[in-house]
Amino acid sequence: MTAARPDLVPLPYRVTARTDQTADTADIALDPVADALPPFVPGQFAMVHAFGVGDIPLSMSDLDGHRLTHTVRAVGAVSRALHGLRPGATVGVRGPFGIGWELFAAQGRDVLVVAGGLGLAPLRPLVRAVLAARRRYGRLAVLIGTRTPGDLLCTRDLDDWRAAGARIEVTVDRPDDSWQGDVGVVTGLLDRAEFDPGHAAAFVCGPEVMMRAAARDLVHRGLAPHRVRISLERTMHCGTGHCGHCQLGPLLLCRDGPVVPWSIAEPLLSVREL
Repeated sequence: MTAARPDLVPLPYRVTARTDQTADTADIALDPVADALPPFVPGQFAMVHAFGVGDIPLSMSDLDGHRLTHTVRAVGAVSRALHGLRPGATVGVRGPFGIGWELFAAQGRDVLVVAGGLGLAPLRPLVRAVLAARRRYGRLAVLIGTRTPGDLLCTRDLDDWRAAGARIEVTVDRPDDSWQGDVGVVTGLLDRAEFDPGHAAAFVCGPEVMMRAAARDLVHRGLAPHRVRISLERTMHCGTGHCGHCQLGPLLLCRDGPVVPWSIAEPLLSVREL
């Protein structure tokens, strides 16, 4: 009898913890009911199935042994169903899929993390990995842009990251009366980050327009395009490179991404879609 392939057949995982991040976003921690999926690396994603509703791709926002944590924002039918789950519920999970952040290429270099909105979630395990092996990397700067103060993710992590030596800068688009920090787009924070452009690596995730602006600005400041990595989104159905829904030029992002060097992504994103 042939063993089930974890890329094709979902394995049952149980919700073991749920933590609200914002009014519509929560961390959902999943533990295997029986067999566990192969290990994930930061930047990879899983296809998570809400029984009776459907499945969606979700990046890892934390990795702890066989436990998988996803940060879910309730925006569609499947994400609303997953967001509403409570401990004890069961989901199906396939994976791991895609290419991760390839953090090994940043060893010995300053690390610059640029996140927009929900894009901070896939970058959280990368930041934790850098801080867990602090001597392997140079300076660490984490620049975060979000729509409103109430949409800011990972607030419980930020003080810990600062205490561990990371430079953390946050800006919002729409401040409220209580906000005393920066206002504007995340690229406006680049002047605050201390890094050597010739010996740095950047990791960028967020809305596509923000990633384009950040990547172009970083290259303009002296980073080599292949040292800037972005995480791209397209509609993903199969996760195995067969359905073609996530095609971007010659790439199938579920297989050849979602993390792509800017040297590859830039010409593809410059093509006007009809």
